Amino acid sequence: MTLKYRHLLLIPLACLALAKPADETSPAATSHEPSDALSEFEGDAGTRFSQDIMLQALGLIGVTYRWGGNSPESGLDCSGFIKYVFQQALNIALPHNALAISRLGEDIEKEALKPGDLVFFNTLGRKFSHVGIYLGDDRFIHSPRAGSKVQIVRITDAYWAKRYNGGRRVTQESVAERGPQLEQLLQQAREVSKKKSSRKPAKKKSSRKKRS
Repeated sequence: MTLKYRHLLLIPLACLALAKPADETSPAATSHEPSDALSEFEGDAGTRFSQDIMLQALGLIGVTYRWGGNSPESGLDCSGFIKYVFQQALNIALPHNALAISRLGEDIEKEALKPGDLVFFNTLGRKFSHVGIYLGDDRFIHSPRAGSKVQIVRITDAYWAKRYNGGRRVTQESVAERGPQLEQLLQQAREVSKKKSSRKPAKKKSSRKKRS
């Protein structure tokens, strides 16, 4: 099945997934009509912007995670998923790095998050090491980890709630404004990484002789 037709089949299924609570035992979980997933955008100035991101992202549900992946066919990691969605939906070129993407957006308070905003988490022992797309109703879509697939989860789940780092709203304007600064930051990060690598002591070879 081609990716085009796969998207068409997955969109209504994804809307149903949004309407179904991720954890039916959770007191925060509530039921919704399938149309609620997109109705949040009505009347919002960023409606088209949000809808384009949502439809592209929801069409990727079920795509396999692959570290460094940048296409649905080969698999997508968390930042590769974001990069692909924004490129296809809005023709916005983002870096393939969660921390770098966080530097391009406008800071958004958690209570002010809107569908299409990016949400960031500390999953690797450092801030902004994971990223997803906020869908509304305390849900976000992301490509989580090896062995899993693109899926929708609650931002209020204990694991994600304690690792939440913040929200960002990325637009063409913010990318154009902060792009030059980003390249400088990335270069500095590369230099720091190289220095740390060069300081690591070499492993000592064992002097013990093997017994015959």
